[in-house]
Amino acid sequence: MEFDYLPLSDLMKGAETFDWEPLEALLSGIASRGNQAILRVWLEYPGRKSGMPKFLRDQGVKVTQWKNDSEKPPADVCYSPDYADERLVGALESFVAALGQRYDGDPRIAYLTAGLLGSWGEWHTWPREDLFASVKTQQRVLAAYERALKRTPVLLRYPAGEDHPDFAANAKLHFGYHDDSFAWGTLDIGKESGSWFYMRTLKAAGESALNKWRTQPIGGEVRPEVWGQVHDAKPEHPKAQDFAICVEQTHVSWLMESGLFEKRAEPERYRRAIEHVRHMGYDFHVPTATIIRDGERVKVWVSVINQGVAPFYQDWRIELAALDLEGRPALSWPVDWKITGLFPGNAPREWNATLNLPEKPAAQLTLALRIINPLPGGKPLRFANAEQERDAPGWLSLGPLP
Repeated sequence: MEFDYLPLSDLMKGAETFDWEPLEALLSGIASRGNQAILRVWLEYPGRKSGMPKFLRDQGVKVTQWKNDSEKPPADVCYSPDYADERLVGALESFVAALGQRYDGDPRIAYLTAGLLGSWGEWHTWPREDLFASVKTQQRVLAAYERALKRTPVLLRYPAGEDHPDFAANAKLHFGYHDDSFAWGTLDIGKESGSWFYMRTLKAAGESALNKWRTQPIGGEVRPEVWGQVHDAKPEHPKAQDFAICVEQTHVSWLMESGLFEKRAEPERYRRAIEHVRHMGYDFHVPTATIIRDGERVKVWVSVINQGVAPFYQDWRIELAALDLEGRPALSWPVDWKITGLFPGNAPREWNATLNLPEKPAAQLTLALRIINPLPGGKPLRFANAEQERDAPGWLSLGPLP
């Protein structure tokens, strides 16, 4: 997957007028590499020009220019719009509706982070919290996403229960979360200074938030101060948190980590990073597969377990095929098996099917299994088996077809 941002001003030209070309170019480029996009649209991004559409500026929607002097050295200039202005809030609702109508379920998009509000679209304007959107405005944006996005997952920055003073309640809504201070502000340190840390806010939001990972994806970004070094055996920064423990507690499926790519990582750091990433998300393994010939039919039993920290959230189709010696499907059978809802620690999920054969099937065929990525040319979902791609790319070989 690949993450990228776009300013709302690039996409919205009027109250009901949109230019999707910048987003199309971004999605097409990512898809051409066999990857899916994680997207965020922003209104304010420190150090960049305002992302508020021109038509709203022309209408007189107020923008406050400020500088974060609490940082050392001072942070970049910020441009916060008036989130209480009905013209702006109505435009955000209109944009989300149009975005959903055009892109909901688009296989080029893995996830959307809600964005739109706050610095970097991260739902805060710290330390100028007086400039951030009210709970009422947040509620309207969340409701717009609920109406518009039914298939593409939407992720929020901060878990919030019913009584949160600053954020609209979201624990019981159908949204995931993204922790953008991962391995820095993730684990609950039991101190008031860490009251905003992800696991602390998750606990405060209640059981629905704590169990969110079971139905909605969790992602985020490694905190810039600890980029790269969180993969070292002993991270240099004193505030760095144990990456593996953060993964285990959050059940995270994806993360941004720009520090590994700013300069070439040392081999040991890179090796540890790969090992860390392997423990994120799902990890499917097929411990047993039985294939028995019964006249003109073949009976198949397959067991699968999840060795990871999270389930797979998309209901991708599954297919069996008989591969010839060149790895080409000579026969194929769609099956109604499901990979969703298989959690770490669950007993093996048992799949079975009866396959009809032609009167004279070709000899030396191998029965194989694949989960079909709906993105044309997309990278396949792979199983943690040595037989994965033994006979053909994207296929798990189960055994000879008797």
